[in-house]
Amino acid sequence: MLLGNNVAQASPAPGISNVGHTINGLSKWELPAILKEVSGIKYLGNNRFACIQDRLGSIFIYNTTDNKIEKEIPFAKAGNYEGIAIAGTSAYVVQSDGTLYEVQDYEGATPVVKQYDIPLTAKNNVEGLTYDKKNDRLLLVTKGNLPRNRQCKGVYAFDLKSRKLVAKPVVKINLADPIFCSLKGKDNAFLPSAIEIHPITNDIYILQGSDPKLLVMDEKGQMKKMYTYSRSNLPHAEGLAFSPEGELFISNAGTTGAATIQKVGL
Repeated sequence: MLLGNNVAQASPAPGISNVGHTINGLSKWELPAILKEVSGIKYLGNNRFACIQDRLGSIFIYNTTDNKIEKEIPFAKAGNYEGIAIAGTSAYVVQSDGTLYEVQDYEGATPVVKQYDIPLTAKNNVEGLTYDKKNDRLLLVTKGNLPRNRQCKGVYAFDLKSRKLVAKPVVKINLADPIFCSLKGKDNAFLPSAIEIHPITNDIYILQGSDPKLLVMDEKGQMKKMYTYSRSNLPHAEGLAFSPEGELFISNAGTTGAATIQKVGL
């Protein structure tokens, strides 16, 4: 049963489709109260997720089999944490103002925390973070539009060798593309809340939390699909994760009840 509604749009470009996703009948887990404001998740394997929540500077390891938090890993004071990425034994967490934390050996006995002040600000409003294994870099997506270009939002790269942010976006989300033509509003018609890379196709997936949607682009930023959802299924979609096999998980902050992680069919 498809629970998302098809987006009506005028003459989409070849290869672009807007369709619903299957949610009904797939797994769903309610998160503990401390994760009510869950803002980012990453799948660790063996039914375990690394989770962050909006206000606390801690990583929480949550096990869906036992439905409990196995471990809390503090790394900073209270803030506005929006995305998490895992690269080897390091976890990376980003604040909306662009402050980036690396938690080395994050599951070890004595994690080491490093902070990187990258040239993004609260005006850019960083909302998502993921690890691009193919290019050994982090990708960050912003909710704010690009400077001097209100028709585009940016996906930026943080190089893990130089530990520096590439100055220009490596991918642009062009709001003038036909795939966006049916969305309500103008320049802020698409508001990213998370980013992830498909482990098999290397396509880039970008989630919108309000009026939930999921944009799929190829590695170069070519638009492929826009999936839509019902708010009754994804009331406040904030986090995005894939298993190595390509299973998709979306987390919801608990605005109208308990926060959740849901498995979503592709």
